[in-house]
Amino acid sequence: MKIELLYPELCYLYGDLANVRYLKKCCPSAEVVETHYKDRPAFLDGGVDLVYMGSGTEDGLSRAAGALRPYRDDIAAAIDRGQRFLITGNALDIFGEAVHSDDGLEIEGLGLFPFHSDYQILKRVSTFFLGDFEGMTVVGFQCVFGYLDGAPETEGLFTLRRGVGRNLTSKVEGFRRNNFMGTHLIGPLLVLNPPFAKYLLRELGAGDLTLPFEDTAMAAYEKRAAEMADEKIDYNFH
Repeated sequence: MKIELLYPELCYLYGDLANVRYLKKCCPSAEVVETHYKDRPAFLDGGVDLVYMGSGTEDGLSRAAGALRPYRDDIAAAIDRGQRFLITGNALDIFGEAVHSDDGLEIEGLGLFPFHSDYQILKRVSTFFLGDFEGMTVVGFQCVFGYLDGAPETEGLFTLRRGVGRNLTSKVEGFRRNNFMGTHLIGPLLVLNPPFAKYLLRELGAGDLTLPFEDTAMAAYEKRAAEMADEKIDYNFH
């Protein structure tokens, strides 16, 4: 198994990089390739099973978008042929058409998908998320300045139960097309969701592995899911 980590020096917020460390812990034989700013992405030449990218600052996102833009057509072709991506946090935003911010920030996206993102810097949205993915419960956290608009609901990644979806009216969260999966959920998504981690590892050809500390991880996951389902608990953090 070969995993490519895109721009870890730019996209490193919220503990997102722990997702890759966790996959390596789950499958010690996996090879992790770090692609640094202005390096040519390895997946463009084939042989990469998963491309991962996590959250960054607005400046980091702008730089990452600029670094990837020369490869836009090649990235589109890779997605069409089934290259697997897991993109978390605000890194998802640069794969759309543009990022607009009320503080004047404008980021030209890669234009790979039909959505745009609007940031309101002084209106941070901090929530927990409870949803579903292919029959399994998904838990997580969001800390965003705005919302994603324009993509069809049929291309959502997770179905919303509690929390906030792509925007205040959406019933889905994230974006999925072919093997591209993008979510605004932050932090160690795979650590928080053992069933989803096992699903991803199976998709990557690792088989049905026993996760590190699986019993403890499952107990924490089930307790968190039950608490998030409790309607008496506000999903917004104040």
